[in-house]
Amino acid sequence: MSAIADLTLKSSIQKKIDLKTKPIGALGTLESLALKIGLIQNTETPEISKPTIVIFAGDHGIAAKAEVNPFPQEVTAQMVYNFVNGGAAINIFSNTNAIDLKIVDAGVNHTFPESMGIINAKIAVGTKNYQDQPAMTLEQCQMALDKAGTIVSKIHSNACNTIGFGEMGIGNTSSATLLMSYFTHIPISDCVGSGTGLNAEGIAKKKQILLEVYNKYSPQTPLEALATFGGFEIAMLCGAILKAAELKMTILIDGFIVTAALLAAKAINPNVLDYCIFAHNSSEQGHSKMLDFLNVTPLLSLNLRLGEGTGAALAIPLVQAAVNFLNDMASFEDAGVSTEIEKT
Repeated sequence: MSAIADLTLKSSIQKKIDLKTKPIGALGTLESLALKIGLIQNTETPEISKPTIVIFAGDHGIAAKAEVNPFPQEVTAQMVYNFVNGGAAINIFSNTNAIDLKIVDAGVNHTFPESMGIINAKIAVGTKNYQDQPAMTLEQCQMALDKAGTIVSKIHSNACNTIGFGEMGIGNTSSATLLMSYFTHIPISDCVGSGTGLNAEGIAKKKQILLEVYNKYSPQTPLEALATFGGFEIAMLCGAILKAAELKMTILIDGFIVTAALLAAKAINPNVLDYCIFAHNSSEQGHSKMLDFLNVTPLLSLNLRLGEGTGAALAIPLVQAAVNFLNDMASFEDAGVSTEIEKT
């Protein structure tokens, strides 16, 4: 995809925003949000159509040893069942905000019944343990990118133009940490967080293990780094972001794991950032450093660290509000209000 650089359109959207019945800049971040969505959709009258969140789930080889996470690997499959049964936070937030929710088996170490309605894109029953060998082959990684692109293309063909992504995978904060360090060059020790709830001793052990893993490999390309350190769900997140940007969709970026996938996508094509809106600042300690590296400001800061796309789901109403004020709020001329108010 190409970068968004229509300066004429940018000027006309900004003028439309400035002439609404308010002081210039009075709607703050909503104004820049409206401008960005207008540029993504290449129109002064953007709309949010069929907002959708896709959760990619996958298991990680390192989780089998339970050294970097307090929960057993089986929780990944159990949480997928919870998503399907409507019992997770993402289900509640999606229902609250009229968001379509889709669940993808990217590589869970479990076989789900076809009747459950899960999108089966399984690459394998979990990745390999990168303490011993790369998490996946380059061929598997490319397959994950391609399958995710096909899933996003199908969603887009059903009139969806706004998409967010979530994830589930015990051990995936470790993969995200390794990818974060690789793409940002921030030391592993400054990237590691508590994940699903490690104590201080657990965090120290996690730092030691991940530093050893990081020093074991020397990936030469973004794809090789993703294959070495990633999970199938993270690789699919990367492919989904790339495809959504190619299709000029508005992309809601969630927390630590999704942003790690974005770092890989950005390394493959820097223009993806033009299509991304950052939903929130996760309390997983590495996330704020990622956002600083990308030089972006998230919409929300709610001390979330759940994943699942919950931050993206909570940000959708703000995206809708930005579009609605741009389209429906009266201008000074429409309302017969003196433009002198602009000087107050």
